[in-house]
Amino acid sequence: MDTVGVGLISVGWMGRLHSRAYRALPDHFPELGLRPRLVVAADPVPEAREQATERLGYERAVADWHEVLADPDVDVVSICSPNFLHREMAVAAAQAGKPFWIEKPMGRSASDSRDIHEAVQRAGVITSVGFNYRHAPAVERARELVRSGRLGRITNVRGSLLADYSSDPAAPLTWRFERERAGSGVLGDLLSHGLDLAQYLVGRIASVTALAETFITERPLPGAGIVDRSAAATGDRKPVENEDYAALLFRFDDGAVGTMDSSRVMHGPHAEYTIEVYGTAGSIRWDFQRMNELQVCLDGQEAAGYTTVYVAPGDGEFARFQPGAGTAMGYDDLKTIEAAQFLASVRSGRQLAPSVADGLAAASIVEAAEASLADGAWHEVARVDGPLTFDAPTPVI
Repeated sequence: MDTVGVGLISVGWMGRLHSRAYRALPDHFPELGLRPRLVVAADPVPEAREQATERLGYERAVADWHEVLADPDVDVVSICSPNFLHREMAVAAAQAGKPFWIEKPMGRSASDSRDIHEAVQRAGVITSVGFNYRHAPAVERARELVRSGRLGRITNVRGSLLADYSSDPAAPLTWRFERERAGSGVLGDLLSHGLDLAQYLVGRIASVTALAETFITERPLPGAGIVDRSAAATGDRKPVENEDYAALLFRFDDGAVGTMDSSRVMHGPHAEYTIEVYGTAGSIRWDFQRMNELQVCLDGQEAAGYTTVYVAPGDGEFARFQPGAGTAMGYDDLKTIEAAQFLASVRSGRQLAPSVADGLAAASIVEAAEASLADGAWHEVARVDGPLTFDAPTPVI
C-alpha cells in the first residue's frame, strides 16, 4: 500500500471522527491501496494534544497549526476547527499546495467561502467538504430514483433539520451564538447540509426567500458559575446574535419548488434531518434518524402509499460495511466514505468528493436567504464556477 501522510487541525469531536475515518479506510476500501499515516495534529489545548498522540495515534502533536502545513511528511490536511478559523486555515492550506478536507460551513459567510474557493482555484488543489449526509446509501438510492426519472417530473421538495442541542436556555453562550465567530446560526450550521442534500438529489437552487427567529435571546456567559437553571438566572448574560430557527422557500433551476426549515432549540427531535422529494410518478422520504431506511412510493406499485425499503448491498457503499439489509450502518461510516472519496480524489486528480465549490454553492444560498431576511423579498442565488459535484454523476471510487 502507498502511505499518505495526514495532518489534523483541531482535535475536537470532528477531528476525532476524521482520524477514525482515516484509520478505517484500508479495511473498507482496500482497493484504493492507501494506508493513511497520522503524522501530526495541531491544537492549542494541551489535553487535546495528548489525546491526539495517546488515543488517536498521531506521531506528534503541536500547538501551532502552521506547523502542520509546513511539515513535508503531510500530504493531506483535515481542517476541523471552529467556523471563524476556517478561512485563514483553508487559504493557507491551498497556498501550501496541501489538499484539504474541511468541515462545513466553510466559513462564517459566503465571503469567507469565496475566498477559500478562489484560493483553491488558483492553487489547483483537491478538496473535500463535510457534506456527509450525501453518502448515506439510502440517499444514493433516492438520488438514482430521482435522476433516472422514476419519480417523473419533480414538482416539490420538503426538508427539515430539527435538533435540540441548544434547547436548554441555561446552556452557556459559546462561539456558536456569536455573529463574529459563527456567522449565521442554523442557516449555516444545519441548513447548509439540507440545501446541499436538496441540490444533490434534484439540482441547483436558483432563488430563495426566508424568515428567521431567535427564541432564546440571551444566554449565560461561560465560567459564570452556571450549574443549573436557577443559577443561570443570577449569572452574567449576553445576547444571542444569530438565529435559532429559519425557514426557506426556494425554486430550482428546472422550475420545481421547495421548502425547508431548521431549529437548534426543539424539544423532542435530537437530529431529525429529513428530505422529501415529490414527482408526478412517485415520491421518496428519508430521515437521518432512520438512516438505513428509505420511504418510497411509485406509481404502479402493488400497495398504495409508502413502502419502507431497507438499504442493502448495491445501495451506495453499503456492502463495504454490512453484508445484508437490516444490519445498520452508522454515522461514523459516512465519514469513512467521505475520507475515501477525498483520498480517491487526491490520488486520481479528479474531484470526486464534495468540493469547496459545492461548499460555496450552499453558502451562496444562505447568503441569498440572509438578504431576504433583511428586506423580505425573493433573491437570486449567485452562480458558482468550479468543480461542482452535486450535479455530477454519482462518484465511483
